Amino acid sequence: MRKGAQTLVFGSKPVILSHAAIGGKKESEGPLAAYFDFLGKDAKLGQKTFEKAESKLQELALDTAKRKLGVSYEDIDVLFAGDLLNQCISSSFAARGTSIPFLGLYGACSTMAESLLMAAAFVDAGFADTAAALTSSHFASAERQYRFPLGYGGQRTPTAQWTVTGSGCCIVGKSGHGPRIEAATIGKIQDYGIKDANNMGAAMAPAAIDTLQAHFRDLRRVPSDYDLIVTGDLGMLGKTIVLDQFRRIGVDLAPVYNDCGLLIFDTKEQDVHAGGSGCGCGASVLCGYLLDRLEKRELRRILFCATGALLSPTSSWQGESIPGVCHAVAITAEGV
Repeated sequence: MRKGAQTLVFGSKPVILSHAAIGGKKESEGPLAAYFDFLGKDAKLGQKTFEKAESKLQELALDTAKRKLGVSYEDIDVLFAGDLLNQCISSSFAARGTSIPFLGLYGACSTMAESLLMAAAFVDAGFADTAAALTSSHFASAERQYRFPLGYGGQRTPTAQWTVTGSGCCIVGKSGHGPRIEAATIGKIQDYGIKDANNMGAAMAPAAIDTLQAHFRDLRRVPSDYDLIVTGDLGMLGKTIVLDQFRRIGVDLAPVYNDCGLLIFDTKEQDVHAGGSGCGCGASVLCGYLLDRLEKRELRRILFCATGALLSPTSSWQGESIPGVCHAVAITAEGV
């Protein structure tokens, strides 16, 4: 199953049997609105707090994916889920009414790729017949935890990104119809000394570069082996860094590369500064737009590279730099 230093190749090519994308009001105003299964009309989704609203996003994503597949919670053998909030409360609170065996993860905004590769690994190894991968983020809950509550009215820097209010869920199984997961590259921590919590793109870009290089090296592939290579939420600045660094080694990623943070919002018409961010950014773009295009065979093979900035409020207050990580999952339309 292991290829090279960091990559797993799944012999059975586990199938994404069902998927669901949930978004908020700002996402409903973006260019990918038609690819969401549900879009909220207000920031709290009828809940008392933003944190409860984020947990509701995960409940909706998991329940929608389950209903689309026509199964019950008891038919799902294991749930891999995580989020950005302290102690991953969005995930554990969403899972407490499901009866699904639960494994909580923290990969920051890389969590969708991390949970998806874990689900594929469990199914491929025979530890589970079906496994769910789930994550979320919420603009207001993230601002309250990492920066300032919205009522503070602080100015946002040009490099700042807008945390997506959204959730994505995939249910993975041994066989059936749907896009197949063929390989995954597990990223290494990269830290180039960026300390600005409002410049996540620069903090995470080195991890994306390192994981992409490892993936190409381990599988002896080149960018043109993919119809689309997409990072999770590097935004404008992070995408520019990735393209520039690959050009320096003689590789042109531009024909096949984009970023979910630039796909989910209209950066000219919506005030999102450098683009979208958050666990829900890559998750909702993958579980809506990208998997839909694979199912329609508009894309033949994609490489989904979710990126995460592994900081905490405490580490930022103490002046620590921001470590980054990126996990890459190769998905094909072979089983559609």
